[in-house]
Amino acid sequence: MNKDPFKEYIRESEPAKRDKGYAWHTAIGLQAVDGLKTSEYLAYTAVRNIEGEISFEEANALLKTYYEENPTLDASDRTEEADKVSARIAALLSERAFSFTPNEYLSIHRKMFSGIYSHAGCIRDYNITKKEWVLNGATVLYGSATELRATLDYDFSEEKKFSYKNLSMDEIIHHLAVFVSGLWQIHVFGEGNTRTTAVFFIRYLRTLGFDITNDTFAENAWYFRNSLVRANYNDLKNGIHETTEYLEVFIRNLLLNENHPLHNRTLHISGTFKEIEKPGIEIVKPDIETLKPDIKNGFQPKTASHILKLREAFPGQMIFGRSDVMKVIDMKSSRASELLKEMVEHEIIEPVAGHGKGKYRFRQYEG
Repeated sequence: MNKDPFKEYIRESEPAKRDKGYAWHTAIGLQAVDGLKTSEYLAYTAVRNIEGEISFEEANALLKTYYEENPTLDASDRTEEADKVSARIAALLSERAFSFTPNEYLSIHRKMFSGIYSHAGCIRDYNITKKEWVLNGATVLYGSATELRATLDYDFSEEKKFSYKNLSMDEIIHHLAVFVSGLWQIHVFGEGNTRTTAVFFIRYLRTLGFDITNDTFAENAWYFRNSLVRANYNDLKNGIHETTEYLEVFIRNLLLNENHPLHNRTLHISGTFKEIEKPGIEIVKPDIETLKPDIKNGFQPKTASHILKLREAFPGQMIFGRSDVMKVIDMKSSRASELLKEMVEHEIIEPVAGHGKGKYRFRQYEG
């Protein structure tokens, strides 16, 4: 089965298949925010659901049985999580009932991660930091554990009072960006925060009259997360300030079917790259001498460009191999092997066990 069998369903004239195709495509795409990949079995099960052969309940039951019969032996392999959470997200995105309340937000997390995380549906009781590639290893300042419920309630009450009446579309999009970035920054949950926020946001947008059936989330989930990071980070002494401009571009594609390029490299605080690439504006190529610290000066410009393209294609902890490199960069197998070897030698990527021979992932930048 093709890696992505859902795009054609999104274009279906039959509404039921189109909506289910969107739900599954988005659900699977959202796993990229945590560097997770789903299985071929999930794709097969999803198509059966879209075609009306099985219900969402039956799809979840099949996945449960499948992993009982095929237990994962490698603790680092989170495919089971990706599969089960994808099926639950697809079901949630197919529901029409919705309440704009903090409890609905918590309920979505519980439904997505029950049996996967012990804290499913619970507000975290500890403080967190997360090193971000887009911030050169720095972290966003997340909500304090002692104030999470009060902060969550406040954000919801303020949004409920807000009126979109007489606003231009630009003003609406800006406000939505401010709201969702603020909700995400609270970081109510210890894990699964971005996926939960994305599902809640999509369902909320529907109540505002937006019919979302495109592939913006499915294809750009990592950009969505990085734009949330940039909307909540300040380093004023170095001229870095929080901005929703990147998130607004994402939302324009999502709601208005615009086609702005969404490249993660444009969000990096190093300033190496053009801040936002817009249609009709010439794209500025990066200065190879000032690339990320882990791309060594010893690389030729063309090789460094290949590495950047791979980093964007396989963000976070996503796992890839030689065939993936060949597909992304359109190169022969021998050259792909050489490139992987060079990247390992320069400690840009690291081998990953438990996924077959010749699998790698990018090392996490530590600042």
